[in-house]
Amino acid sequence: MSSARVDYIAPWWTYWLHEFPHVNLRFQPLDHTFKPQDENYQQSLIFLGCVAAAGLGVNLLCLAIYLSCLCCCRKDEEEEESKKSNSCCVTWAAVAAGLICCVAVGVGFYGNSEINDGVYQLTYSLYNANHTLAGVDSLVTGTVGGMQSGLNEHLSRLGEIFAARGDFVQTLQFMQQMSENIIKQLLGLPDWEKAKVDLAAIADQTAYVEYYRWLTYLLILILDLVICLAACLGLAKQSRWLLTTMMVCGVLTLILSWVSLGADVATAVGTSDFCVAPDKFLMNQTKDVMSSDIVHYYLYCSQTLPSPFQQSLTVFQRSLTTMQIQIQGLLQFAVPLFPTAERDLLSIQHLLNNSEASLHQLTALLDCRGLNKDYLDALIGVCYDGVEGLLYLCLFSLLAACAFSVMLCAIPRAWRQIANRERDYDDIDDGDPFNPQSRRMTSHHSQQGNMHSFCSYSSSMGSQTSLHPPTQALTNAPLSEYRNQSVLFGGNPRYENVPLIGRGSPPPSYSPTMRATYLSMTEDQIRHFGEDFRA
Repeated sequence: MSSARVDYIAPWWTYWLHEFPHVNLRFQPLDHTFKPQDENYQQSLIFLGCVAAAGLGVNLLCLAIYLSCLCCCRKDEEEEESKKSNSCCVTWAAVAAGLICCVAVGVGFYGNSEINDGVYQLTYSLYNANHTLAGVDSLVTGTVGGMQSGLNEHLSRLGEIFAARGDFVQTLQFMQQMSENIIKQLLGLPDWEKAKVDLAAIADQTAYVEYYRWLTYLLILILDLVICLAACLGLAKQSRWLLTTMMVCGVLTLILSWVSLGADVATAVGTSDFCVAPDKFLMNQTKDVMSSDIVHYYLYCSQTLPSPFQQSLTVFQRSLTTMQIQIQGLLQFAVPLFPTAERDLLSIQHLLNNSEASLHQLTALLDCRGLNKDYLDALIGVCYDGVEGLLYLCLFSLLAACAFSVMLCAIPRAWRQIANRERDYDDIDDGDPFNPQSRRMTSHHSQQGNMHSFCSYSSSMGSQTSLHPPTQALTNAPLSEYRNQSVLFGGNPRYENVPLIGRGSPPPSYSPTMRATYLSMTEDQIRHFGEDFRA
């Protein structure tokens, strides 16, 4: 049993995970041997999950402290520089959270796919090994059944036919001993039925669990991406209810990320403990099913290792060869004397030929190379693709936790800025002339009230189609005041202020053509349109 593994070498990350501390819930250190049935070993994996739960507690505590400081220690929100700084901080925090979330989702998809590929390779190898063992069991059962029923029946009839010839009867008895010897060798082979059922059950259960694990992580990845995009949309549209909803979802997703991190770390460490020394665990698990020599032969398949089935297969082949020689002699010497025996002798010869074909198939199936290849494929699927995928999922959980922590820090600041902006907007006086909404309302009423005078004045002016100003300025100030104002400003017309001298409203923009129109009006025109402008 002193042979070395040549085809399988555990990857470095399994040794790294294997060195993680193994401590039970009473904080007692344990050895790192893979013993899934042991209660203390199970507690050591649960302890790793508790470490992730402690990380979740610290994360939530830091977020609670941050939100408390944000609510209690507010800065002066009226300073413009502080507002710009907060807005810039929220923007960069949202960008960082979005980028980290996108990277986390990409890593998670890759890790989920790697685990699925590894588990598929494991189940495929288990089904293939199960098919091999089923073939061995079928060949052994078929050969033994043919020897026990068909051969004995033909030998009994031939014994009646050859009753008068003692030498022929003695040959039949020798053949009976050879058949019993073959049956004994075949029954001495391991009972593969129990191992076959165990492999099939393990493969079915593994495929069932993996399907729902893959689907669950797929939904988690999609959920993280949707929440991140919805939070960015809420920040862009400044929707308070959407930000509030995403904040609640972000807290739940943060908890889910830490929970998945604990489960992934515990699974990765346990799987790595198996991958570091898989042969030892399998030999301990199969010691009640078959001998250690057979398990060792398949686990350490090598040309230098003798096959534990070699002796049984050799006896089987020699017995078949001896029986075929005896049948050939009886066909040559007994058939001329007993023609009725030819049919039974040919049937026995056909049975022996079929048994020889079964012997060759059985020899090929019992060879260690087939099952050892399935074993190595399963190990590569679990220890390379599977554990690597678990590490990527752990990285995904950490990145997702960081992304949603940043998002939970940015959303309250954005929510407060939106609330301040809405409060400042509500404080604007509707009567303030600088309020754009108030200005639009007064302009609308002024246009409705002066529609008739505008039409009348436009028709009287002929080719002059400029817009007329409100008449209040004309009625409250004489025409000379307009001209005096023009002189005061260096002879250059201040047409923004001219029509509204003496009023408290801000001046609208009037063109020089419009000002010239006002100045060109005669006293008669002013008296004629005065009442309409006042209306």
